[in-house]
Amino acid sequence: MEQHLPEFPNFIQLLAEHFRGTPVEVFLLTWENVIFSLIIVGIVSGIAYAAARKPAWVPGRLQAAVELFAGTLDEFVCGILGPKGRKYIPFIGTLFIYILFMNLFGLVPFMKSATASWSTTLGLALCVFVYVQYTALKELGFLGYMDHLMGQFRGGLALTIVIPLMVFVLHLISELIKPISLSLRLRSNIWGDDLLLAVLAGFGLKGIPLLFINTLLALLTSIVQAVVFALLSTIYFALVMKHEEEPYLQDK
Repeated sequence: MEQHLPEFPNFIQLLAEHFRGTPVEVFLLTWENVIFSLIIVGIVSGIAYAAARKPAWVPGRLQAAVELFAGTLDEFVCGILGPKGRKYIPFIGTLFIYILFMNLFGLVPFMKSATASWSTTLGLALCVFVYVQYTALKELGFLGYMDHLMGQFRGGLALTIVIPLMVFVLHLISELIKPISLSLRLRSNIWGDDLLLAVLAGFGLKGIPLLFINTLLALLTSIVQAVVFALLSTIYFALVMKHEEEPYLQDK
């Protein structure tokens, strides 16, 4: 008999229960995580629109908060990537906000964190992977990127061929593993917190103190994991960006 791990009921599951045995139930349960992801898109878009709709020299609370966040993000990204990193701020900032809101959404009654599903986090990690590879080819050129993957050996070590090829294979494997590790780290932490809270809720009144404490910890974890995802994504860009002092080959 199939056993299901405990979890808080969300409104999609309750709605699907109302349509049990119909195609609507199948649709809702199949696209559950996508629906919650789209809800977050709507919320974030609404906040962004409200903050930018009527910009003022003396900003209101919402505009001031958004400007403070943008300035902090600019310092964060450019502190790692340098001035050239400013063009990546929209991508990294969107990732951070989107993941943060999805993480926190599961703490709202009858809602769910879409990041508790590996399909969601893997999709986000693959976006980072594709953009990083595109950046590497654009910054270094094809030959420069191959040189980067082979360790940029010069002199006798480069002539051995074997060592550069070994480094190339190891480096290639590490690049392919990055989206898996990035996605699993986020998914496992959020899923684990949701599971723990659901288990503690099953203890009834006796579990309220532990439930309260772990809810605060889950809140902290949600923020930390969004920061970690954005930080690692920024570092991945830094690893493939061209630095003037490094002798890359150029494919022109």
